[in-house]
Amino acid sequence: MKKMINLAKKTLEKGNLVIFPTETVYGLGGDATNILAIKKIYKLKKRPLNNPLICHFSKFEEVKKNCELNDLDKKLIKFFWPGPLTLILKKKKTSLIKSLLSNNKNLIGCRIPKNRIAIKLLRSVNFPVAAPSANIATKVSSTHYSHLPKIFYKETLVLKGGISQIGLESTVIQTSKNCITILRLGSITIEEIQQKFYKTKISIKNYKSLSSPGNQKKHYSPNLPLRINVKRVLKNESLLNFGSNKLKSNICEYNLSLKGDLNEASKNFFNYLHLLDNPDCKKIAVAPIPNYGLGKTLNDKLKRASYKKN
Repeated sequence: MKKMINLAKKTLEKGNLVIFPTETVYGLGGDATNILAIKKIYKLKKRPLNNPLICHFSKFEEVKKNCELNDLDKKLIKFFWPGPLTLILKKKKTSLIKSLLSNNKNLIGCRIPKNRIAIKLLRSVNFPVAAPSANIATKVSSTHYSHLPKIFYKETLVLKGGISQIGLESTVIQTSKNCITILRLGSITIEEIQQKFYKTKISIKNYKSLSSPGNQKKHYSPNLPLRINVKRVLKNESLLNFGSNKLKSNICEYNLSLKGDLNEASKNFFNYLHLLDNPDCKKIAVAPIPNYGLGKTLNDKLKRASYKKN
């Protein structure tokens, strides 16, 4: 892996792209201070330029160097970094990070991942790495290198790190003096945040913000159409099941967690969507998932994945 990290370092320094594992999903990374590298990310993903990218850092000091933080930001960092928390922070005037990655706003989505390969890569370079999920825009995120589109192997260097430990993207948060606003539901649940910050006002605006990725009406979508919260499975449908019930597909089915464990379901979620997205059926039916904790995040993603224009 040392040779691959060194090769990835040189690739990023030349302004080219590297795909690397994190504990959430695989990221498509480029030099956040290089405008051409950022443009390559948007082009390869076919991603709208108004959909911000998250910046990955190796340590807190680098975040502090580029961004302004209030007391609430620092407390969130203490509890949740390194890990699946992205903070939307005001960029300092001295920062070299390009505004193109943040919808040309004076803001940066910042994260320190908790993955050995990701941290080694980030420590090897002297700039932050812009890295959205490694998938085509609106399509299913990648939690294993086998999920990556074939064109990504042609256009990038891929660091292989097995299956993602958590399997859902980071929770995106923006703070004010006395308020925590969740801009994207993710791996850290609102219940976990409330437990740590029970005296702080917490709100969810994950359909309304252009400061965060993951807020498009259609997102996380397989090629096949989805039906969610099904009571029965049609004969031409595969099944994404959850828990113990009487639902059954005659074509193909995967159970996110037979014992109804939302942590297990979250880890399996994107992987099973990839497996079910095959030509043997016409649609994917999805069993009801309880709408609390990580279930709230899963249901948010399923709602976007099944979105249809009227």
